[in-house]
Amino acid sequence: MAIKQADTGVRAASDRFYKALGQMASGDADSMEEIWSHREDVTTMHPIGGREVGWEAVKEPWKAVAGLAEKGEVTRTDQFIRVMGDVAYELTTEEVSMTLGGETLDSAYRATNIYCLEDGEWKIVHHHADLDPKFIELLQRLEGAA
Repeated sequence: MAIKQADTGVRAASDRFYKALGQMASGDADSMEEIWSHREDVTTMHPIGGREVGWEAVKEPWKAVAGLAEKGEVTRTDQFIRVMGDVAYELTTEEVSMTLGGETLDSAYRATNIYCLEDGEWKIVHHHADLDPKFIELLQRLEGAA
């Protein structure tokens, strides 16, 4: 695959991921199913802590946050992508705004995403964003109130 074509494909995959992330921040995590690889070695490290390995574990925090979220928006700045054959990585800053349980959360995170070419389509296989103590505290408070 030519470098320019691969770069375009990864950028399109990133666009789909950030669209899905915005939908999750508005209460709907369903589109994560389409853009993530479902392999047993996919991973995440979210702002809410922890590390998930394997698709079944990876999808759970997306669904849990979506269950509490509304009015969300996620945008990227400072996007940097490198393609190395069938693997690519992305460095970016995510700016997140959403309402969780009636409380507004506005944050920015440095993020790293890794994509892999599967059956001719770029899929995300890893997402890592900075840990956010205020996000963790808000979720703990909401879980305690439930």
